[in-house]
Amino acid sequence: MTTTLHPAVERADLLIDIKRYEEARELLAQRLAEDPEDIRAWVELARSHVEDKEDGAKALEATEQALALNSQDIGALLMHARALRVGGRFPETEGVLREVIRLVPDYWFGYARLADWLWRIRMIRSGQDNGGEIRREDLQAALREADLIAQEAIRLGPEQVYAYEVAWLIADMSADRSAADRMDEAILRLDPQHELALARRTKKAATAPGVKAKEAATLYADALASAPGSAPMRQGLDVASYRLLRGVRWLALLCLALAAAGIDLFATDGETQRELPLVLGQRLWDLVPMAAVWVLGALLRYRRLRAGIRVNLHSLIRRFTWSRVVLGQAAWAMLCALLITQIPWTERTVPLVLFWVGLVPAVATMWFDRPKTR
Repeated sequence: MTTTLHPAVERADLLIDIKRYEEARELLAQRLAEDPEDIRAWVELARSHVEDKEDGAKALEATEQALALNSQDIGALLMHARALRVGGRFPETEGVLREVIRLVPDYWFGYARLADWLWRIRMIRSGQDNGGEIRREDLQAALREADLIAQEAIRLGPEQVYAYEVAWLIADMSADRSAADRMDEAILRLDPQHELALARRTKKAATAPGVKAKEAATLYADALASAPGSAPMRQGLDVASYRLLRGVRWLALLCLALAAAGIDLFATDGETQRELPLVLGQRLWDLVPMAAVWVLGALLRYRRLRAGIRVNLHSLIRRFTWSRVVLGQAAWAMLCALLITQIPWTERTVPLVLFWVGLVPAVATMWFDRPKTR
């Protein structure tokens, strides 16, 4: 019986890694024609079917051939469990994985894989036993059982990321946030560029109470430097960028309020409203606080943003309609503010209309467009 990895099997393994499955199967078929007792070739053949089209039947046929040669081969047993899962026989994988643990009780991966799958298997059985309904107590018991096994996997493989990933998932399903956070810290200690753990930690920091849009955008931009392909963090950066754009609308509404105050648009008890029309000097002076609002609130703030955030802002405006709507509302409110202050009105009727016309569209959608950031 073959005990070493044949060069053809090794090449097939590499071909499967780069998803050239047909070429790998051709190599493995030639190898098995030469030596039908090559267990590793049968295992790799099963792997090619599992990872290619999730063909459970062919994968099972290959693993059964391998196990017929050696029923205690760990690699064959683990692949047989994968084949059972994709072949629609998921509950049967528990027995296979427990056999792996019995044969190699010090092997961390057997525990990690069993913990990963066990609570799902228990849920399937709970649904089958209760007419399709999964009982909450069954879920909690399954998660507790799986967690004990996951902790054993961590004990045996303290430097193995997958063991902590399984423990994180169980903690997340159990709504144990402190345990999940500890698992994320352990994952990032072992793999600082772990995409999912990095995304979760960044989201937690960016969505904490009191974190401003600029701070949140910076957190996501920093994290994306480590994992540029992370879709969750790109989405988080989009959310933070959209919050920055919504802040621009507030600046425009503040200018609209300053315009109303500059013309004494609303009468106040005990005070006399300014006579209209306002002189040119007063109208020009009314532009000063508006300019200060935009310089301090937008221009300087924008220039201090990281280059990646500025690029994402431009991209967001092109990609999302609501970003353009927000900017349009800000521009409209500013136009109304300028019309109120710069035209020498003799009466306040038209400026009053302009004030409400500038205010209402923005206020009407201000709460509605919040979910658009998610």
